[in-house]
Order: sequence, then structure tokens, then C-alpha cells
Amino acid sequence: MPDIAKRRRFLLFLVKPSHYDDQGYVIQWWKSALPSNSLACLFGIAQKCMEDQVLGEDVDIEIFPVDETNTRVRPDRIIRQIKDNDGFGMVGFVGVQSNQYPRVLDCARPMRAAGVPVVIGGFHVSGCLSMLPERPQSLNEALDLGISLYAGEAEGRFDEVLRDAAAGKLKPIYNYLHDLPGLEGATQPYMPPERVGRTLGMISSFDAGRGCPFLCSFCTIINVQGRKSRYRTADDIEALVRVNVANGVRYFFITDDNLARNRNWESIFDRLAALRQEGIHSRFIIQVDTACHKIPRFIEKAVAAGVKRVFIGLENIDPDNLSAAKKKQNHISDYRELLLEWRKHRCITYCGYIIGFPNDTPESLVRRIQIIQRELPLDILEFSILTPLPGSEDHAKAVAAGVDIDPDLNKFDLEHVTTDHPHMSRDEWQEAYRLAWRTYYTEDHIKTVIRRAVAGGPRPDTVAYLLTWFWASFHFYNIYPLETGMIRRRYRRDRRPGLPLENPLLFYARNWGGQVVTYGRILAMFAKIHLWTRRLERDPNAKDYTDEALRKTDDYDHQEMYQLTEAARQAGAKAKHIEERKHAHAHDVAQVASAAPVTAAE
Repeated sequence: MPDIAKRRRFLLFLVKPSHYDDQGYVIQWWKSALPSNSLACLFGIAQKCMEDQVLGEDVDIEIFPVDETNTRVRPDRIIRQIKDNDGFGMVGFVGVQSNQYPRVLDCARPMRAAGVPVVIGGFHVSGCLSMLPERPQSLNEALDLGISLYAGEAEGRFDEVLRDAAAGKLKPIYNYLHDLPGLEGATQPYMPPERVGRTLGMISSFDAGRGCPFLCSFCTIINVQGRKSRYRTADDIEALVRVNVANGVRYFFITDDNLARNRNWESIFDRLAALRQEGIHSRFIIQVDTACHKIPRFIEKAVAAGVKRVFIGLENIDPDNLSAAKKKQNHISDYRELLLEWRKHRCITYCGYIIGFPNDTPESLVRRIQIIQRELPLDILEFSILTPLPGSEDHAKAVAAGVDIDPDLNKFDLEHVTTDHPHMSRDEWQEAYRLAWRTYYTEDHIKTVIRRAVAGGPRPDTVAYLLTWFWASFHFYNIYPLETGMIRRRYRRDRRPGLPLENPLLFYARNWGGQVVTYGRILAMFAKIHLWTRRLERDPNAKDYTDEALRKTDDYDHQEMYQLTEAARQAGAKAKHIEERKHAHAHDVAQVASAAPVTAAE
């Protein structure tokens, strides 16, 4: 063992960036809503590199994980720490999405000017290198600054980057897109409890698998993580959960884009259910497709494992729009049965809905949302703008065709219009997005969702809290709800370059005064919703509430969802035909059974 006095420290800063709001301030909170799985994965991988002493027996790797959604990033302080350590260190920006890329370059410029090694990885770099024939200006700008780019996944590869950084010989590009690692027995995602504590509800994350077999044209995952799925084992998941629980973390977001297509789902759920029998009562949020209820025992076992909330990408109720986006795996005739099945098990459903498909207009959008309100028993509806994200088929085709795309990557957050639409101007499209939120989150519909919860759905108090959160995120922050958190933090000097620094007196007066007003109005709304909930829970007839959305079966001839378009009518007719055949077959089987002779043994 080398003398302790002769040991060196390699400082490794792993930063998951945020991005700028419409006023140019970094979106950051005292406590953020969701954890970063990319940061958890890289922290776990870096820890393994430290344990394996990849920089030599005389070098300790000191890791600083930073999630900018809940922690201020100070490039000047990072520079000082690394320079005070004889320049022996590196900054890695991890999981960088396209909307976060401008913020990353703004942080990296002074670091590179000071000679600090910087590496950028994540979906923007990987997506561009996987789908575009030529490197875009955004990547060339980073290379011109001497920043290294990392494409692909880091399991089993990150030690090379660390050695090169320690030797002062980082390569311009590390491209592992065609060499994706297996996940069985791979290094587990992990975040220290003190970092997890900066999220609402002490929530951490992990991926049980990566990759997706579907072909959605707006998706980047299939072109970065691949269409061939890779999986962790039940043993991997059990070990991961046990380590976190031992550190006080019991709530997890499983980030698989579609856990229902993970071939190990059953063994994982069984293992998690067994842990609950031991007294390890973890809770999970998962993401699934619209056909998961057709997988035998999937929902039952998910609930037994501790799944409390589920995200489902409905995306649209118009089959023509779904087909245009190559999301042909979604069948609108599945939606009701799917949602009722999750409701029966008292799970909260979050459903995604995309604004800006080719057939969308403001009028058609409002009509479809109102149909969803009446006819589908979902809890939370999340809206996003159809965006040609770098790494998606949509983006690659748009670039090849010379389509006019907004050059400001900060807008690629699914909340801002970035290109043209066949039936709406960009301003009209942006207003349609705002209209969608206003249409769904009315006081009347919030009451309806709570009534459904009280009548036998998920926990009404949790539903009330989530409805308040989503309503407030749009109305007061104009920020996508899953990017929000508790108590907004703004720093006057952390403003996007090119925008002026505001007068301190005006800035702080508006910032803190605005916070007081905003939270006063949010608390008033929450109190109102809470009062509705308590009144309903005390109502002896509340359990008997029903409406069209809670209908046990679809009425294909009369429900408006099946009358929207010719494609919708065809989907309804096909589903009705299949259902009639099932009933006829069941009747025939019953007839045969009743006519069969009874034997003496019987």
C-alpha cells in the first residue's frame, strides 16, 4: 500500500445540467421532482472505477455528483478546486439532452479557458452522431473549445475516459454507439442519500432495462439505446433496492421506457414482492405501453411488487395521428380496459398526450381533450409539443429535407414550438399547447377526477395533491410539471449569456415577492381541492358515483372517441367485431358443455 502522504486525488465532477427558462434563468428548485438516472448510473460506474483503482494504487478518485435541478453549479468554484489540485481532475456533463446543451456549453467555456478537462455525454451527442450524416454545428462548437464528446453508454468503458483525462490525453470523440454493453451483472445505478434527499419524497431511480422494439418516429431512445432490449436480472434489482433501503431510500422511479417489454419483468416483480414480505416496502413509478394489460398477470404482479403510479404514452386518440408517428402499437380500443384495470388496483395513471400531429388544429385539440375527460378514466394528463428531437427519425428527415428548425436548442424541451405545422402558425401551435393545459385542468374536471378516485380508484388525497401540482406548474411557472419542484431558486448571476443582469433590488423584490404571491395562490387552490376531497370522502353516496369514463365496456356505436374520424370508426368496428366473436365463442363452448353427457364418475 503506497504511503498515504504520497497518494493523489483525482477530482471528478459529474454534473447533470438543467436548462434556461423563458427569462433566461436556470430552472432550479430547493427540492426537485424527479431524480436523474443518468447521474445515478455514472456515479455507480465512477465508484466502481474508484474501487478498481483504475488510475493506479496511489490515486484516489473523489466524486462530486451534482444535479443542477436542485443544486447550483458554480463553474468558477469547480475551476478553483481542480486548479488547486494541480489541475488533476475532470468535469463530466452527463445525460445531456438537447435543451440542456446550451447551458452546458455556457458552463464549459470558462472551464476550458482555464484548462479544465471537460467531457459531454448524453442523448444530444449520441443522437446527433447516430442519426446525422454530418456533425451539426452544436457538436463542432464543443470540439472547437477542446471539449470531448462521449456517445453511447458508459458501463465498462468509463475507465478509459478517466485514464485519458488523468494523463491529459482526452480524445475528441468517444463513440460506443455500436458497442452497447449488456446489463446483466452491470454496475448498478446509485446516488448517495444526501443527494437523493434533494428530491421530493426522497425518490431515486434505476433502469431495469434499456432499448425499445417499437418504431415511433419522434423517439430518440431507439436510435441511442437501440431497438434490441437489454436487461438487468432480478438479482441485480434486489441488490440495488437493498442497498438503497439500507440508506433510507424506499421510493424509486424505474426509468425503462417500457417496462412491460422487459423480458425479466415477472422475475423482477416476484423478487420485489418477496422483499415486501420481508418488510422492505418500497414503492415504484413505472412506464408501460397501452397493451400491458394484455400480458397475463403483469398488472397484478406490478401492484404486488409495490407499483403505485404508472406512466402510459397514449399520445393521441386519433388513429391517423398515431399512424403518422409510427406509433401503430397504440390501439384506441385498448385505452379504456387498460385504464380501468390499473384503476381497479388503485394505481394512479399519468398519460402522455402530444400536441402538433399533422391533423391537429386548436378546435380538434379541445374536442379530443373533452372526449378524454368524459370517456377515459385517467388521472393525470401530461401535454407535450411534437418536437423533432436530435436523435429521432423526425429530426433526421427534417434536416435532410432542409426544414426550417429553430436553432435555439434550449427550446427543445417539448414545451416550445421549434418548427412549422401544416395547419397552424408557430404562434397558434404554441397557444394550442397552452390551451390544452387550460382545457384539461379546469376546476370542474379536477372535481370529477377526485370523485372517481373516491368512488374506488387510487388514494384521493394523493390524486388531489398531484392535480394541484400539475395545475400550478402550468399556471404559475409555465414549466412542464415533471421539471418543477418545491420552491423555485433563481440566482441573478446565473442568467443566460447575452441577457442583461437585472438590478439587484428589482430582481430580489420580484423574485421573493412573486414567490409569496405564487405559493399563496397555490396553497389556496390546494386547500380548496383538499376540502372537496374531504367532503366527498364523508359523503355516504360517494362510492356509488359513476360516469361514462367508468363504464366497464366500450360502446363502439355511440362513444364519441370512436366517431372522430373514419380511422376511429374502423378501429371501433374492428374491436366490436372481435368482442362479438369472443362472446359467440364463449356461448358455443357453454352450449357444448351443457349438452355433454354426465358420466358415472362425475
